[in-house]
Amino acid sequence: MERQGSRFHRHGLLCSTLHMRLFVALDIDREIRERISFFIQGVHGLAPNARWVSPESLHVTLKFIGEQPEDKRPEIEEALETVSGKGFDLRFRGCGFFPNAEAARVFWIGIEAGPALSELAANVDASLAQVGIPKETRTFSPHLTLARAGNRSGAPGRLHGDRPNQVFAGLRDRAEQLSAQEFGTMTAREYFLYQSKLSSQGAKYTKLARFELTRQEP
Repeated sequence: MERQGSRFHRHGLLCSTLHMRLFVALDIDREIRERISFFIQGVHGLAPNARWVSPESLHVTLKFIGEQPEDKRPEIEEALETVSGKGFDLRFRGCGFFPNAEAARVFWIGIEAGPALSELAANVDASLAQVGIPKETRTFSPHLTLARAGNRSGAPGRLHGDRPNQVFAGLRDRAEQLSAQEFGTMTAREYFLYQSKLSSQGAKYTKLARFELTRQEP
């Protein structure tokens, strides 16, 4: 069966710049997104100086590609069309901090998906390596970033310059309660190649191509 990876490309949704900032990700079901939005409204005041994401922009990143020449996009899509994987369930629950609660740069929601999610990320990574996209050096750590302490990196591990801060102190004081939060379960049936455009109002994400996952056997 023919893949639909180039559908968006053929319909003319092309970028007008010479380079494109790209990544590969799963979209999130509307019901889960709404629960997360309601949760953010409830805890935003506990970290008013953090940089909160828009719930509409949430996604599960499989691979950050970065800046690439516009004319490399068809090659990237062709590589992604070779990725095999079956649909699987993801459960969104609990919250935490990167790299830790005391020196937090990121406040996140956890994702439970068994090995299927990390296997898909590894397959995406391997396929893109065949077209010159460097492979990941960090362990895949599935999560949804809800807020950052300023413009700091979202990397899970400790980085140079990390030090104790009070940006997420209010959330940290409620860590036990937040760890029990449940946001729902969804079945991943597809993933997308996205473009990210940065502006003073934040990042805007556009789906460029869609790739199906095969159905689970009953």
